[in-house]
Amino acid sequence: MTTNRDPESGWMRQPEAEENGSVLPASCTTVPPSEDVPTAPASPAQQGSRYSHLLLDYDGSVLPFLGGLGTFQRRLVLLTWIPALFLAFSQFSDFFMLDQPDKWCKTNGSLPGRKSPVHLGNDSSPAPEVMLLLPPPQLPTTPSPGTGFTPVHNDSCLCHEWTYQIHAGLVQNVVSKWDLVCDSAWKVHIAKFSLVVGLIFGYLITGCIADWIGRRLVLLFSVIFNLIFGLSVALSVNVTMFSTLRFFEGFCLAGIFLCLYALRIELCPPGHRFMITMVASFIGMAGQFLLPGLAALCRDWQILQAVIICPFILMLPYWYIFPESLRWLMATLQYDASKKQILQTIHKNRIIQESDVKGVMPELERELARRPKKVCIVKVVGTRNLWRNILVLCVNSLTGYGIHHCFAKSLMDPEVNMNIMHNFYANYFAMAGITLASCLAMCPVVGFLGRRGGLLLFMILTALASLLQLGLLNLIGKYTQRPETGMSETVKNKFSVIFSIIGMFSSHAVGSLSVFFCAEITPTVIRGGGLGLVLASAGFGMLTAPIMELHNQKGYFLHHVIFACCTLICIICILLLPESKNQSLPENIPHGEHYTRQPLLPHKKGEQPLLLTNSELKDYSGLHDSVAMGDGVSENTTVNGIKST
Repeated sequence: MTTNRDPESGWMRQPEAEENGSVLPASCTTVPPSEDVPTAPASPAQQGSRYSHLLLDYDGSVLPFLGGLGTFQRRLVLLTWIPALFLAFSQFSDFFMLDQPDKWCKTNGSLPGRKSPVHLGNDSSPAPEVMLLLPPPQLPTTPSPGTGFTPVHNDSCLCHEWTYQIHAGLVQNVVSKWDLVCDSAWKVHIAKFSLVVGLIFGYLITGCIADWIGRRLVLLFSVIFNLIFGLSVALSVNVTMFSTLRFFEGFCLAGIFLCLYALRIELCPPGHRFMITMVASFIGMAGQFLLPGLAALCRDWQILQAVIICPFILMLPYWYIFPESLRWLMATLQYDASKKQILQTIHKNRIIQESDVKGVMPELERELARRPKKVCIVKVVGTRNLWRNILVLCVNSLTGYGIHHCFAKSLMDPEVNMNIMHNFYANYFAMAGITLASCLAMCPVVGFLGRRGGLLLFMILTALASLLQLGLLNLIGKYTQRPETGMSETVKNKFSVIFSIIGMFSSHAVGSLSVFFCAEITPTVIRGGGLGLVLASAGFGMLTAPIMELHNQKGYFLHHVIFACCTLICIICILLLPESKNQSLPENIPHGEHYTRQPLLPHKKGEQPLLLTNSELKDYSGLHDSVAMGDGVSENTTVNGIKST
């Protein structure tokens, strides 16, 4: 039986067996099946059940044959970028449609100039983030200093008609249309997290369906139903109908976002994946900056909702323009459909078939009779490394997006004397600017330190900002009470603002990088389900924000302490992750199992590792010549045993 050499240690590794008895290579550096000489004669049935190593090496064999990131692939990537603008409009629309306005009671016979202002106590924060790569601003949850705070249950709420002043550029929004104030103020919070709950369920369900029926079909149905539910939201007759339809709208938005994210990753060669993903993030941020102007032009929330949903009509022709993910088709052994798409791509890129040096097409012809094999995300339960990697990234995304609200609330705390932050647009664009700065910083950091190193750095910054804000500010607060120390409340406020900005900056990077990291280390056959788990975990983290607001911020300090402790746990867990920079994407579960953690300090040449895996211990023949063979590792072999291109 053939063995595969571990390029990190020089040891010989025996390939693991698949569920149907077939053998999968430990890395893409294995030889083609024509060179694989079995030690014992195999029956025709056993030979027919063996995977083709050449076809599974998509990044090393199939993608170069198709021209890499050719003209046709560039057009498809562009088509995945354009909807990011539409998704951003839907993502941040709650900031405008559910903004809590100032209100005055219209009394019978009162003069226009005699209106008593009534400001809401804890309902001035917008909806939480709905897509998972760009965390939205968090507005103040308590009234600003100097305003007359009136409790909800007092005489000022005994009013039958209200006059509203909306800060978000609209003349009328959901709150003013249905008078969601006083005893009905809790319905605003229900409307806020109905969209997030829809996203959580959408990520979990559409991710699994995309692994079973394909990304293209899920994308089409998500677009169609998003148009139906999104336009129905604009026709809502009460807040109950609004919240229910927003749940289904969030469900469909999750399917669109997840499918486009997976398609974008699966189209790109290893060296372009991160930058192409970041371009989509920057386009989404452009939508965030443009939305206030769009709201000012629409003036009414129903018109705004219709305007941000109608552009999804442009995605309906994707059914004819956008093909199914070729990588997913080949990973699930759908070679008949793969052949048709390969021929179409060759024609689009004007590639001569004689350039097929590695013989991809002849090998594909021999495998056409193979039955498709589709996998569900539950298969990771029986793995040793893959489930752990996905779980670590789920905890990271949960912590990153959960603690983001803690920093945002501290930044917008009315006790901090920053009058400029009491303005809606100042809050909105300040948070958008922090998000933009975070994405800009991710590009050089991840390019230099890699995925694992960048995630570790941003998580350390998040932990430091959180611990210093919880501990140091309390210590400074004690000294401000002693006049002899010379410490003033202004010093405490400045430190609070600095730590909040650093925390929001780094926590956004942690959440975004966790999602991208999961897309790279999760095998193609279950990439939708893996992405769905990490994105849903981020949704649970964001769900804590409206729940805290619903409970009048009770338990906020404990909320921050819990997430601060989670950051310390995440720092340790990140060290267990592999590095996926410039490495081929794993195609199936056994291939993903070989993305194992490598040491921070690599072994010296000729050094024997102290611990061996079970598969390495089974092969004693490589113990004597492992050192000699370790010197012959090819330069394009990475530390995980995956060939880079």
